[in-house]
Amino acid sequence: MKVKVISRSTDEFTRERSQDLQRVFRNFDPNIRSQEKAVEYVRALNAAKLEKIFARPFIGAMDGHMDAVSCMTKNPNHLKGIFSGSMDGEIRLWDLATRRTVCKFPGHQGAVKGVAASTDGRLLVSCGTDCTVRLWNVPSSDVVEPSDSTEKSTQALEEYVWKNAFWAVDHQWNGDRFATAGAGVHIWNHNKSVPEKIFEWGTDTVISVRFNPGEPNVLATTATDRSIVLYDLRTSKEVTKIIMRTRTNSIAWNPMEPINFTAANEDSNCYSYDARKLSEAKCVHKDHVSAVMDIDYSPTGREFVTGSYDRTVRIFPFNGGHSREIYHTKRMQRVFSVKFSCDGTYVISGSDDTNLRLWKAKASEQLGVLLPREQKKHEYQEAVKNRYKHLPDVKRIVRHRHLPKPIYKATNLKRTMTDAERRKEERRKAHSTPGSITTQPLRKKRIVKVVE
Repeated sequence: MKVKVISRSTDEFTRERSQDLQRVFRNFDPNIRSQEKAVEYVRALNAAKLEKIFARPFIGAMDGHMDAVSCMTKNPNHLKGIFSGSMDGEIRLWDLATRRTVCKFPGHQGAVKGVAASTDGRLLVSCGTDCTVRLWNVPSSDVVEPSDSTEKSTQALEEYVWKNAFWAVDHQWNGDRFATAGAGVHIWNHNKSVPEKIFEWGTDTVISVRFNPGEPNVLATTATDRSIVLYDLRTSKEVTKIIMRTRTNSIAWNPMEPINFTAANEDSNCYSYDARKLSEAKCVHKDHVSAVMDIDYSPTGREFVTGSYDRTVRIFPFNGGHSREIYHTKRMQRVFSVKFSCDGTYVISGSDDTNLRLWKAKASEQLGVLLPREQKKHEYQEAVKNRYKHLPDVKRIVRHRHLPKPIYKATNLKRTMTDAERRKEERRKAHSTPGSITTQPLRKKRIVKVVE
């Protein structure tokens, strides 16, 4: 009689050292693992609950300004550096790692409305309501040391005085030009004290300006006449303009898809456009209950952050209609400026209460160095959640957010008003001559006209 026995080499399951992990042999045949889906569903549910338990997005506040924080910009040459300008005329350079001021840039006599850094990180441009544009020399990265406890001050390299107040400034992604927004759009050079070009399409005040990251000579502006205008420096004329029903406060280009941009509007929505087709929006991003004041894209281009007059900060996917995250604190007031960090890991917000706040882009992300096993565990939990995210229990836990009572009430009121408007339109259409009333989607409804 021949008997078959399991023969296994001891080298396959014997540990060389007592600290080594015990080898475990698994058979992934689905016929053997009949409870695989049930087990993974429970793991997805637990992973969603753990994500809520460990969601601690707020890292800390940076105080020092004496008035509301009106604008911010990143330093492309220094990962930890960020500039902020306030309504009292002071500009500060912050070190995000230690959350303290590294350098001050005093000199403006009025509110600082715009700051922008050059691509090499050596020059800072600022403008304000005192009708001046100032150029500053940025301290090199080796000066920004955490051990340095003294705040340095620096003097402006150049000061250009103009006839009107300025409301925004942005630097070219590749070049030595920068643009200011005010009574018109002014194109400046580092080495000239007067603008090279002046664009005026309409007579209203221009409130924001942004250069395209892919094409250095293309820029977009928004004005108080509810318009969004595209300019091309090579042709020295306007390209196209759209007029919306409400004013656009800020604009941001997608760094990975430079033909697309997103506009932050007064009607509490954000609208993503394709620069080649401005007759309708690609996507409408809802959730805020008050005017959206500022917007900034992540370096990956997959999501953007918005700051609103309703005292909240939200993070949206670039192609999603609703936010995936909302940040708020009891002391945070109206948010006027928001930025993603240069590595996309953190979000910085500047509000009316004179503070800058540092948040994690992923609320439950574990900071610090992760062991390989921890990293694999996080990746597995994320994969399981994505696999079962359509199921009701997992979906409910992942989507749930605690909201302040005023935001919660305003959201319900806004939903009631939207539903009432929709029902009124449906009844009017049902009791009218067929074809006399057409329903426009929201992507087109908020656009009044396009001017070429």
